[in-house]
Amino acid sequence: MRQPPLRKSLGQHHLVSGALTRPLLDFLAPSAAEFGRVLEIGPGGGVLTAELLAAGARVLGWELDPAWAAVLRHRFPDPGLALVVGDALQIAWDRLPAPTLVTGNLPYNVATAILEDLLPHHARIPRAAFLVQKEVADRIVAAPGTDAYGSFSVIVAAYAKPRLLGRVRPGSFRPPPKVDSAFVGLELLPPPLPDPEMPEFVAFVRRAFAQRRKTLRNSLAAGWGRERTEAVLAAAGIPERARAEEMGLGELVGVYRIWTLQVDARGVP
Repeated sequence: MRQPPLRKSLGQHHLVSGALTRPLLDFLAPSAAEFGRVLEIGPGGGVLTAELLAAGARVLGWELDPAWAAVLRHRFPDPGLALVVGDALQIAWDRLPAPTLVTGNLPYNVATAILEDLLPHHARIPRAAFLVQKEVADRIVAAPGTDAYGSFSVIVAAYAKPRLLGRVRPGSFRPPPKVDSAFVGLELLPPPLPDPEMPEFVAFVRRAFAQRRKTLRNSLAAGWGRERTEAVLAAAGIPERARAEEMGLGELVGVYRIWTLQVDARGVP
């Protein structure tokens, strides 16, 4: 079957060899009996799909491009592969059967949005592994005080234990992208706060990092007021000149908890 053109607008860069996917397969371990179900986002030409099927996985491919979905159906009449033609941003994560592993080659423009949608579903998704641009991978695994560390790093850390699995050069793709890529693995975990509180905690984290290089006191004062912000930070033991990018997940959770206790005590936000 003739292959359709790769569309730059969809960020389509396909791996040229299944051997390159070994870091993902080793991390996911889809051959384990309890983890045989895999959702693959953006299977494209099926390089990773073939490796997953060979490992004994039952694969649900979620492909946005109908032309490439047709290629996959022709290439893999295997009953172990099911296909959905649709946008991965519309996946109903809460309807996935548990446990389901998740993987894929994520385009740069939607990678963070897909990950943020997926992360809260640790009860259904024990592990996930992706191929992303290296810049995104660096943000996922970044530690406090590093250049790549930001709100997204904290959000990931709140829901998962991330791991950098390997680097991929542009020549490993067709067509070659202009930047390096990397494999990242995520072991999903229960968050540090009750699920109903997590959206507000994520909003707090975004506010804390909204103005990089500003002190946490100045970043939060716009919403909380300076007097109240200083009281919360003092109660949490956070130095006056501390910045969000210097603080780990535990410290930020501590600040948030003290703020919510004050809200509860006053009865007003």
